[in-house]
Amino acid sequence: MAPLDLAVLRTADPAEAAAFFAEADPEALVAAVAGVSDHELLELIGRDEVRSAAIEGILARLHEYAVPERLALLEGTVRIDLERRGKLLERHLLRFTGGGIELASGDDADVVLRTSIARFVRLVSGERNAGLEYLSGKLDIEGDSDLALALGGMFRVPGSDAVAVDPTALDPVDVATALRHVHRSHLEKVMASGFRPIVLGEIFRRLPEYVDPVRAADVELAIGFRLLGNPSGEVERYVVRVSGGAATVTSGDDGEERDATVTCQAHDYLRLATGHLHPLTGVLKGQLKVKGDRAKALQLSSVIDIPQPR
Repeated sequence: MAPLDLAVLRTADPAEAAAFFAEADPEALVAAVAGVSDHELLELIGRDEVRSAAIEGILARLHEYAVPERLALLEGTVRIDLERRGKLLERHLLRFTGGGIELASGDDADVVLRTSIARFVRLVSGERNAGLEYLSGKLDIEGDSDLALALGGMFRVPGSDAVAVDPTALDPVDVATALRHVHRSHLEKVMASGFRPIVLGEIFRRLPEYVDPVRAADVELAIGFRLLGNPSGEVERYVVRVSGGAATVTSGDDGEERDATVTCQAHDYLRLATGHLHPLTGVLKGQLKVKGDRAKALQLSSVIDIPQPR
């Protein structure tokens, strides 16, 4: 595979940009995009003269960047709004038909994605995780979040049929990094969407990996969590047990005795689990309501160590 020189786009006109994206080898294009910074990428395809041709050229070949089995599962319409500092630059409508992708017209869609041009290109080239971008507020989703995340998970590793990034596979450290500068109101919106069970499920599933075995060596506790704010009205329940330096997590309410139960909004739990809400602060502000042994509830946080972004 010969390397692709993106520099030709620096002086290209719309026709030349359209031809470039129509003829470029998909693997070479993904490799070339990965090799430039966001600033360089915008200099190449963000110019007003070629932006539309470049984006339409990428969208017209989107199926070539997809895992066929995942593309076959997609049904619905997706509107992509590309913005720069809050100003709409491009709007495109895609119709997914169970294996096919059609460029359509109009504004009505099952889901609307809003992001920047550079971030959009990174997403379709498999470099960015749509789930983390959504959590961080760099990708805004309105409508069917399941469809949006399925779209984010259909892109393949260049030269193979393997999924490049699975937006439903969330590492707690990456989540902690994504939440670093996120406003609470945005997190409330995310946790009221269809992404909620994915985030909670992954955080609780991966939590035992971050227990410090030294600090937890002599700890014996069982802490229940009641998470509020589900649009369905359901209260999600989990129990975290620490014993012998290790932790286990179960979902639901098995009726077993526990040392304490923490009741909170799901978005506050997410901040708590990733180190963005100190447990004592949460209790004092009423964001975390503890029934039972408060000392045990606070002790749980002391034995879980999810590395924080610097």
